[in-house]
Amino acid sequence: MRDKLRAYYQLTKPGVLYGNVLTGAAGFLLAAKGHIDWLLFIAAIGGMTLVIAAACVINNYLDRDIDSIMQRTKKRPSVTGVISGGNMVVYGILLLVLGLVVLCLWTNILVVAIGIIGFVTYVWLYGALSKRRSIHGTLVGSISGAMPIAGGYAAVSGHVDAGLVIVFLILFFWQFPEFYSIAIYRRKEYAAAHVPVMSVIKGVPSTIKQIFVYTILYVLSTLSLTTLGYTGWIYAVIMAAAGAYWISLAWEGLSTKKPEQWARRMFKFSMITILLLCVMLAVGPLLP
Repeated sequence: MRDKLRAYYQLTKPGVLYGNVLTGAAGFLLAAKGHIDWLLFIAAIGGMTLVIAAACVINNYLDRDIDSIMQRTKKRPSVTGVISGGNMVVYGILLLVLGLVVLCLWTNILVVAIGIIGFVTYVWLYGALSKRRSIHGTLVGSISGAMPIAGGYAAVSGHVDAGLVIVFLILFFWQFPEFYSIAIYRRKEYAAAHVPVMSVIKGVPSTIKQIFVYTILYVLSTLSLTTLGYTGWIYAVIMAAAGAYWISLAWEGLSTKKPEQWARRMFKFSMITILLLCVMLAVGPLLP
């Protein structure tokens, strides 16, 4: 029984799930500016967690053929057969319905809309279509990946403003260096699974150039929050310092002779920078 429950838990892709929940909380706290409605916070984050979990479960169901080939995913419960395909679909639908009910009852219509758009984009437009057919799958996936932070922000604001657009763009741009780095050091696995990622279709040098461009866009978008008055100068200094290092690391990739080793470093720092971002978004409005 314990193994079965663990398998259901693993279907939600805990690493992906918690990362998205963290950005959602950061968006909420940025918009709240220290004035936190805890009931709203719990409802928004709880509802989004369920919707994101539902999307991950259905995505696992759709990716069974691909995941059985790739080394890092071949032990997922969806591949090993611990849980049947039918049960996965039912599980995903239940999570989705429960999540949307929570969002409908205790948040606002904008958050509900963002949750639905994020789910459809990730499961259908990304997972079922573009990921398998187009080099632009990462772009589509990045749209869904930026929805949680937008949803968290919208739970407080209740409308679309410059802050919501910026936090969406921050997460949208961040995902390209993060995923393209993975696509470089796992290029052979993606090629074997016939997934048309940038590194497979356009080659590693072209992918590194894309990483460099999107890293710059990410850093500029983080600093625009201070320019528009959403955060103070302490946030700007810290994010600028971290951003300068990430840009320098991306620049190093343009001439690297060991792209796989460099890509792993780039990916590891992407994890550090997203954690730093979430912390600074949460406290940035409260600091000078």
